Amino acid sequence: MTGRSTRSMLRTIGTVLALLLLVYWLSQQGWHQILEAIRLIPIEIFILAFGIMMISRVAVTARWYVLLRSAQGGITLGQALRLTFAGLFASNFLPTTIGGDVVRLAGGMNLKLDSAMCAASLITDRVVGVIGMATLLPIGLYHLLNSAPFSVTQFRPVSFTMVALTSVSTWTRNAWGKILVFIQSVIQALMIWVRNPRAILGALMFTWTHMLCLFVTLWLLLRSMGEEMSFWSIGGLWSIVYFVTLLPFSINGLGIQEVTLTFFFSNIGGISLENGLTLALLIRTLMMLASLPGIAFLPMIMTAVRDRQETELSPTISTTNAISHPES
Repeated sequence: MTGRSTRSMLRTIGTVLALLLLVYWLSQQGWHQILEAIRLIPIEIFILAFGIMMISRVAVTARWYVLLRSAQGGITLGQALRLTFAGLFASNFLPTTIGGDVVRLAGGMNLKLDSAMCAASLITDRVVGVIGMATLLPIGLYHLLNSAPFSVTQFRPVSFTMVALTSVSTWTRNAWGKILVFIQSVIQALMIWVRNPRAILGALMFTWTHMLCLFVTLWLLLRSMGEEMSFWSIGGLWSIVYFVTLLPFSINGLGIQEVTLTFFFSNIGGISLENGLTLALLIRTLMMLASLPGIAFLPMIMTAVRDRQETELSPTISTTNAISHPES
């Protein structure tokens, strides 16, 4: 078994473990109570939350567009939107560490963008997103350090799952080597934009717009469930959830995001475990719904990439009289 297939299998195991823990919590709270909590959310609030989530997706698109456009022309905002939504949809099935970047890169190359520049823009896009979220991390850490001691009995499954996933992840990679490679790639990518700070600042503004939309969505859902939490507390706690979800424990953070959100928002934020679970399920649902436009674009991008590859290979195929059958 290759290293890539091993990592894929272990991420699948991590996803299953996290989902099993989530199901355990749901069963302990009672499926009926969770469904009742979801039904209590007014439909107009859910529609409003969905609209705000769509705005956040557009802001994420604009962040990448500003970076790519500043370094290389040849892409329109509409094309960036199609590539981003295709990537968002694909990320529902890909590991967090990859996300939809591979789809955006493939689509960018199909648009005849410089592959190195496109890859660098994607790295910088991720770095700017991390920097933006890191601005609220001190608030989250403040709440974490000043919270009451955790209930070990109530959250023992979390500790067990996190330890198991950490051990598996450590076993499958040389962390220090990967960190060095990542830092090197980040430095190389950022050097392209170091002389264009306006693009970095613009990308950060769109990142903060995305964050504002996300936190407002969480605040609206919590208010509709009768829970009170300040906007800054929501942002601080979500920043912790965000950085935990970045770890390569599962596919697109599936299960991990729900577990960590429920854990931190209920144990530190002070909301009930039942509403924490409801919030986790709702925000995942909204994120997946907001990615659905990508269904229309992903096949188009993949087909175009495949056709381009076939066109590039056709002279060689004709010369050697080989017969090729495209994969279905």
